[in-house]
Amino acid sequence: MTNIHPTAVIEEGAQIAASAKIGPMCWISSRAKIGENVQLLGRVSVLGDTTIGEGTIVFPGAVLGAGPQDHGNEFKQEAKLIIGKRNIIRENVTMHAGTPKEHFTTTVGDDCMFMVNSHVAHDCVIGNGVIMTNNAVIGGHVRLGDGAILGGNCAVHQFCRIGKKAMIGGLTGIDRDVIPYAIVNGALGKLRGLNVVGLKRSGYDEHTIKAATRAFMFIFKGKEGVFKERLELAREKFKDNEMVMEQIKFIDEGLNGRRKVMMAD
Repeated sequence: MTNIHPTAVIEEGAQIAASAKIGPMCWISSRAKIGENVQLLGRVSVLGDTTIGEGTIVFPGAVLGAGPQDHGNEFKQEAKLIIGKRNIIRENVTMHAGTPKEHFTTTVGDDCMFMVNSHVAHDCVIGNGVIMTNNAVIGGHVRLGDGAILGGNCAVHQFCRIGKKAMIGGLTGIDRDVIPYAIVNGALGKLRGLNVVGLKRSGYDEHTIKAATRAFMFIFKGKEGVFKERLELAREKFKDNEMVMEQIKFIDEGLNGRRKVMMAD
């Protein structure tokens, strides 16, 4: 295969598409599956049962599919990492395979970008179009919704959920769920409002955004009763706003699972 550099180590059994390009000093495990037009630019390690979807580009130093940093589960043969299509994975990114707690699988969607030194821990589920900026790290079992953006050097605690198109500022610590479309920043993350700029860039109309902003103020900063009471009132008051109802559903799922949802100041 002319697309494989002679210094690359390809273990017997690896499945590599004919159009894939494997650069110098890469190491591909026997159970790896490399899709069409994937590019591993050099010094990339693809370990264990790892799948890389078509069109993904991986920069030097990345380690994909290593055993989880979960004591006792580091070397489970069943562990998997599944990476979708057209992702950009920059230098020194690490993504770990799953554990028995989540069917042994870590999953990454399509069209994401993982910048230098970002880390995806075991059992995470990452949606489509996610951006993790330099040194952003997420703990085990984290869920990132479609279009979520994590700023540089932010850290997300294990088991937290970050909703669709939420934006987490740089140097922010996240220790509880973040509703869809929110913006969060601060050393220990605080819910500041909605990611209005991101919503406009995504094509949401002004009426929808203004209604969602009113709903946010009502639910999180209103004076009518306690949080759960305002949530119930908002369920009826904003029932025609799809964005607000998505946020309420997200909160419901968290409360039913006895999770903590990040609140505003």
